[in-house]
Amino acid sequence: MHFSLIPADINAPSLQDQVCSQLREHILKGLYVRGQRLPASRVLAAELGVARVTVEAAYVRLEAEGYVQRRVGAGTFVAIDVLTRFPAKPVAGQAIAGPSQRGLATQLATRLRFDVPDQRDFSAGLPDLRVFPRELWLSLQSRIVRGPESDALMDYGDAQGYLPLRQAIAAYLAQSRGVRCHPGQVLILSSSQQALQLLATTLLDPGDVAWVEDPGYHGARAAFQAAGAILQPVGLDEEGLLWREPDGSCTLPKPRMIYVTPSHQYPLGMRMSLARRMDLLSTAQAQRAWVVEDDYDGEYQYDHKPLPAMQGLDDAGCVLYVGTFSKVLFPGLRLAYVVAPEPVMPALIAGRRACDGHSSQLQQAVTAAFISQGHFSAHLRRMRLLYRSRRDCMLQALAPLGELLQPTGFASGLQFAGLVQPGQEAPLTAAARRSGLALRDLHYAHLGPITREGWLLGYAGLNHEEIRDAAGRLSRVIRGATKR
Repeated sequence: MHFSLIPADINAPSLQDQVCSQLREHILKGLYVRGQRLPASRVLAAELGVARVTVEAAYVRLEAEGYVQRRVGAGTFVAIDVLTRFPAKPVAGQAIAGPSQRGLATQLATRLRFDVPDQRDFSAGLPDLRVFPRELWLSLQSRIVRGPESDALMDYGDAQGYLPLRQAIAAYLAQSRGVRCHPGQVLILSSSQQALQLLATTLLDPGDVAWVEDPGYHGARAAFQAAGAILQPVGLDEEGLLWREPDGSCTLPKPRMIYVTPSHQYPLGMRMSLARRMDLLSTAQAQRAWVVEDDYDGEYQYDHKPLPAMQGLDDAGCVLYVGTFSKVLFPGLRLAYVVAPEPVMPALIAGRRACDGHSSQLQQAVTAAFISQGHFSAHLRRMRLLYRSRRDCMLQALAPLGELLQPTGFASGLQFAGLVQPGQEAPLTAAARRSGLALRDLHYAHLGPITREGWLLGYAGLNHEEIRDAAGRLSRVIRGATKR
């Protein structure tokens, strides 16, 4: 513990008073806890540079005050539970009562998310806003604002979402992703993170087990942990989530919820095989568990024909399908959706109503028009071609690194993982930051032991010149570090 003693003089407290005061403060702040042994008087006296008799006298005073208990031959021990007997005085401007256990869990679970650097060099998961058809969007918006529905769209809206948008989403998902649903099963939300939070708080009880991919998406972990769930990390292989032992058995605790990103696993990029999807649905049905299918960038498939969504294979009604417009349109739109089985829809709608009511009616109407008039499909076709060319550019620019950087999971999505050898991620990341290059480390995606090291490298938001520049700087960092 840190002590700061003032040399004794006429105006300063005695050394004994100072030792007493600072020990008392450490105990009251919880730096020493009930039952913890304090340093021996000889050791503390040597550390503080005071006479042993000074420390002995301080310990005697603290024992008389009830702060410590001295045991002959054993030492001096803290005698109080500061949390119950001596609550700390509130600081001016600080709340008297602290966060709930769920609030503390949310704070802890989301800490890593905000510790990730504000990365722009490899803009992982971000579309290129410079190529979005803004004039078309503004034209649709202007027409709707001047239309007969404008007054209604400026009023409060349906908690489930604007009906024409739900109809457009249901039709699009049925055609492009093989999702089987009707508009009554679609719930409009502000983001996929809000969707995960709503699903967690509505369908999980404290103590329920949630299986999560490891490495996997930190936002899902945060939502489930904040709801009081016990997180069970589940490893991955080339076919995706791997919950079975080699003999086919499963030794993991029974789940209430299973979170997967089957179309483009976050962050490693593999897609779950059809056989594995069917097995997972069978497991979920047998365990009476929910499956949360996060299809965050399932629209961007480059090197193979996309598999249908797991939701379209689900005959038991256990899949909750989550999608967002942040990746395919623009993040500031703040629109996402959940497709859920009919029996659970009333609870989800009530939770949405209690949370923030509804998303912007006007933006929902513009999005509905953008989809129903065919602009959305045309936009996606253009973006697939553009992002594929940028993916190819990134792979070509990083190819000279050879085995020093292994790209993986680049057949789809807006980013891929670049893997390095064990033990290299931390020093290379530090070297990159010293050179002004921000990287998103893969260790942030791990809940259990670190199994893959490297970075998440985005390319969709960068043009070819920016890609070559960022890749060149990363190459120089890696080569410079490996030559030492």
